Amino acid sequence: MSAVPTRLRRSHKDRMLVTPEGIALPVAVASRGARLGALLLDLLIIVVLIVGSTVALFSIAGGMVSMQDAIRSNSAIGHALQFLLIVWIVIMFLFRNAYFLFFELGPRGATPGKRLMGIRIAARDGGRLSAEMVIARNLLRDIELFLPIVFLLSVGADSGWAWLAATGWFLIFMLFPLFNRDGLRAGDVIAGSWVLERPRQKLEAAMSLERERTDESGAARKTYQFAEEELAVYGEFELQALERVLRENREQSIETVYQTIAGKIGRTDGWNDEKAFLEAYYTQLRARLESGMRMGRRKADKFSG
Repeated sequence: MSAVPTRLRRSHKDRMLVTPEGIALPVAVASRGARLGALLLDLLIIVVLIVGSTVALFSIAGGMVSMQDAIRSNSAIGHALQFLLIVWIVIMFLFRNAYFLFFELGPRGATPGKRLMGIRIAARDGGRLSAEMVIARNLLRDIELFLPIVFLLSVGADSGWAWLAATGWFLIFMLFPLFNRDGLRAGDVIAGSWVLERPRQKLEAAMSLERERTDESGAARKTYQFAEEELAVYGEFELQALERVLRENREQSIETVYQTIAGKIGRTDGWNDEKAFLEAYYTQLRARLESGMRMGRRKADKFSG
């Protein structure tokens, strides 16, 4: 990851992400406001789910009337209510901890709040977002957010130094994103992740690759055909990266990307004709992905099934 050259930068959020394939891909880090908005939306969803689950369990238990006495009794109803209480505790734990893990481990790498705000998490090294990264950043969320909030609510403002310590604990972690240029929270620093603006879901407009391909002498250039298994290697993310490389038309980048793709699919017939090879691969990969979308299938990137 590196900064985007000033002449190419559209805003202060632009960064250059270098993928493991050597492709330099411009990305934009999510604003701190967008991240805060996503967190508030997710917390609102969690609260709604908790309230809904609690109401549902109370309805199953038959209401709160004399429930305490029933739980303490040794009857079958008492045992059933004790079981429902255990279920409620487990549900509260899952909503607080598993909510973020479930959605961020998914193919979109985003909770509902992040999706509504148009952002998602990604690996800072340009590689795959691993389960270890997601687990690490979410374990830190307990220390950053939930534990200080619980402590603040439990000690109360009249507890003197304990309340001040809890407030300082809370503020240190909440203000942490303000003191680094990428808006990273402590969990992102530990996990090696960051939050980016989500790229457009639709594929970018087609390049003018359907023009007649001729070399300098006017002779027709070699055409390339790729098998389904060769095209299945990559997805939308790589397609957009390849399109940028072809648009920029930098010889060194084209050579690097050609070597990466050719090595990945086991082809050597594009040697000394790298750009035509990549243009053909781009056109056929794009057609394959668009066909898949019409059939209701998406392949977000090379890691997707």
